[in-house]
Amino acid sequence: MEKLATQLLFSCFFLVLLLLSCPAVSQEVDDEKEFNYEEEGQRGPSKWGELHKEWSDCKKGTMQSPIDLLNERVQVVSHLGRLKRSYKPSYATLKNRGHDMMLQWHGGAGTLLINGTEYVLKQCHWHSPSEHTINGERFALEAHMVHESQDGKIAVVGIMYKIGRPDSLLASVRTVTREQVKLLRVAVHDDSGTNARPQQPINLRTIKLYRPDDHNQNP
Repeated sequence: MEKLATQLLFSCFFLVLLLLSCPAVSQEVDDEKEFNYEEEGQRGPSKWGELHKEWSDCKKGTMQSPIDLLNERVQVVSHLGRLKRSYKPSYATLKNRGHDMMLQWHGGAGTLLINGTEYVLKQCHWHSPSEHTINGERFALEAHMVHESQDGKIAVVGIMYKIGRPDSLLASVRTVTREQVKLLRVAVHDDSGTNARPQQPINLRTIKLYRPDDHNQNP
């Protein structure tokens, strides 16, 4: 488990930096009855900000995800030092939330330390197709590993999957078969062929690619 999570986090740290720019506590919901992913529907993405007062940022927010991770916008940084990861085996429950499948660890599955702040790994879920794009390319699947600090800050690690060989845990190889993607959607018993949010404008945000300087780091 620890080796597996280490590979995932190291490969996608640039996305962690992007999503940490929003300090608000996660507003995830466990019931899809009040919203869906149909663009033209009355409960679709364009209407989310009107469905509940606490969802108003979906309409007027300027730091919403997902976005396109375009090379021209990226700033390379290497001064943050090594990622400090401390993952551990933990009991978990696989939960059908109506719009996705979520793997939730009981009490957390270890921690990730970023800039002196400790984030506990709480849960993992999947979106198909991917929500974020890289230089305009959308991937077959995107996993989100959700971490939370004691004061409610959220750090999300995103893992992109391409169609290829099967992944035994949908986490370690970063390739997935079309059948695996299909099964994740069929399992939630909804009528939507997707659970990916529409892309949002970048606005004034910066995107940072974490690329450690191995010559100046300890093993």
